[in-house]
Amino acid sequence: MSRLSGRIRVIARSIPRLALKAFRRPPTEVSSILIAHHLLLGDTLLLTPLIAKLRERYPDARIALTCPKAIVPLFAGHPFGAHALPFDPRDVKSVLSVVNSGPYDLGIVAGENRFAWLALAAGCRWIVGHGGDTPAWKNWPLDEPHPYPSKPAAWADIAAMLIDGPAPHRARPGDWPEPAAAAFSPADAQALARPYVVLHPGASTTVKRWPQARWRALAERVEALGYAPVWSGGPGEVELIRAIDPQGRHASFAGRVGLGELWHLFKGARALVCPDTGVAHLGRMVGVPTVTLFGPGNAFIHGAGDFWSDARFQPVTIAGMPCRDQPIIFRRHVSWVQRCDRNEHTCVAWRGDHAECMGLVSLDAVSQALEDMLTEAS
Repeated sequence: MSRLSGRIRVIARSIPRLALKAFRRPPTEVSSILIAHHLLLGDTLLLTPLIAKLRERYPDARIALTCPKAIVPLFAGHPFGAHALPFDPRDVKSVLSVVNSGPYDLGIVAGENRFAWLALAAGCRWIVGHGGDTPAWKNWPLDEPHPYPSKPAAWADIAAMLIDGPAPHRARPGDWPEPAAAAFSPADAQALARPYVVLHPGASTTVKRWPQARWRALAERVEALGYAPVWSGGPGEVELIRAIDPQGRHASFAGRVGLGELWHLFKGARALVCPDTGVAHLGRMVGVPTVTLFGPGNAFIHGAGDFWSDARFQPVTIAGMPCRDQPIIFRRHVSWVQRCDRNEHTCVAWRGDHAECMGLVSLDAVSQALEDMLTEAS
């Protein structure tokens, strides 16, 4: 279904309220909060410090956040008392469900400010977000635009800064309730009976992928360390795993499990190795020792930050890549940001099947990081 139907309904609700913007005032009491966004898995999980801070500051408030439908099962246990609202801009029913869920005392917009209009339509009486989005009309519903900080910080911590007050307590085991999951089949349970390491080669974009031959070599090294390599991947990554392991030597869960089952797959693992993608953040939530390969992404901005500083997380990257030169994050120009958002067609250092920034991440560096994590966890 077209996004147009949902947009028409949002605009119809928003315009009359926008006309009264000059009369809006910050709430003196906050009993209901909406976090409006439509982020992918990783960026959604990076909102955790914001949710934790809201709960600490407003212990009795109702906290709701819009959430892509595929991610909703992770919120079934209502972490920090938050409730996920299934949301897809192309699904009018989900749009109307969010719009009719209000009103709210406080609305917080994460990522793109076009969802500030959704927050306004849902009856948020005061809307906070990062200013400077483009085009300018996205920012119109904001009552309280915040600039990005002038000094480098992890994006997860930056999101929490949208709310005044001290930083939330650092992440602790058990903060996030385990989601429900279907039981593994007897064959899968048998494959997981010995100590195993999960290898997740897929990523949200091909420029974040590590060369396939190195995944095969890493699997061999995992075996040499006495662990069973186990592949994981999304529905669109089944063929990628097959290309890496054409003989099917190792168990693969690619395309066969949902996020709940993936959580439990990670929970039972001795370690997880993956590119800079959503499962890296899921690994931190679960608490599995995680080695993450950063190429075009920035290991500091999208790393553990302060909130997850106690997590067993090891980034592997190449510092000072000259093509990591785009100071843009969520369409804002931020002078200290150093990242690359190109694809395989626009990458200035594409090497046939991988970006140079990923090709320079050596097998030895990843293997050593993994060995260190396994030694630390034992």
